[in-house]
Amino acid sequence: MNKSLLVCIALLLSLGCAIEPPAEPEPAEANAIVPEGAKLEKLFTRSLPIQGGLTEGPAVAPDGSIYFSDIPFGSDKGKIMRFDPGTGETTVFAEDSGKSNGLTFDAEGYLLAAEGADQGGRQISRWNIETGEKTTVADSYDGKRFNAPNDLALDTKGRIYFSDPRYLGAANRELEHMAVYRIDTDGTVLELTHDVEKPNGVALSPDEKTFFLADHNNGSERISDPDAPPAEHGAMKIYSFPLGDDGLISGPRRTLVDFGKEAGCDGMTVDVEGHVYLTSRSLKRPGVMIINPDGKEVGFISTGPENQTDPQNPIGLPSNVEFGIGEEANVLYVTIDLSLYRIELGVKGYHPY
Repeated sequence: MNKSLLVCIALLLSLGCAIEPPAEPEPAEANAIVPEGAKLEKLFTRSLPIQGGLTEGPAVAPDGSIYFSDIPFGSDKGKIMRFDPGTGETTVFAEDSGKSNGLTFDAEGYLLAAEGADQGGRQISRWNIETGEKTTVADSYDGKRFNAPNDLALDTKGRIYFSDPRYLGAANRELEHMAVYRIDTDGTVLELTHDVEKPNGVALSPDEKTFFLADHNNGSERISDPDAPPAEHGAMKIYSFPLGDDGLISGPRRTLVDFGKEAGCDGMTVDVEGHVYLTSRSLKRPGVMIINPDGKEVGFISTGPENQTDPQNPIGLPSNVEFGIGEEANVLYVTIDLSLYRIELGVKGYHPY
């Protein structure tokens, strides 16, 4: 078996080999959240000579444009792209993203990025989108470098919550745990929890009393290693944690969704009514699963064929989601494989600013 095939097989256990999804995904099941006839619209597909990886981390800017990560494997540091809803054009914002994954904008209009490993920055960075200047917000906890920051969310006080798993890269880990952290406005880094196997997507409820977390344990820290044997999945679950007035966890976690042996959720977001939008990377049922705060499914947006039988060539695996603002407040943007899509829904997204 050749090395590229081994890479693909290993990658399926977490991210999925990046194969272009169908041009015409099935219409979503109609309900109050997903209106009848709602359909995913393709906006962008990678054309640059970047090898492997996927698109990730859509984030809406103050002007309504959507920034997102295009993550490769290896020495290519990846790019941050910008989609303009007014013109329909997608351009390169940053030629070197530092292997950015999750993105979000703060109250002052700066772009925050979770930079991963595999020769990436392993930090939370802040971009001035007017000048293109990047600065480091934090790159360590207790004097030890982060593993590979993956996804992030903000509260109304400007504090940054982010996950720090490890999926890629040969550099040695310095931290004992794959944990979730919070960066306060004074730069202090606090560990929120390590009651998780491998943290991935994160989100806060609109009232900031609940923290949602995806546990996506693919069983490996070197999925790009061609010599690594296929790894067995660990936990593939969605948890909720209660938060106190201080923004720290104040009670035990609850399991809202258990994907079992199927690959679970990557990124997530919430709407103004408190529903949580989960990007399910299951080959059995790939799509955006919409749940209420108790974990009950209340809607689903298919992004690829169900019951796929070829694990070497998965189709339509979503990675992250983000609502627009203004006239697009009810438009959900979804990164799928190597592309960016959007779909108009019957509810508006929540943003802390």
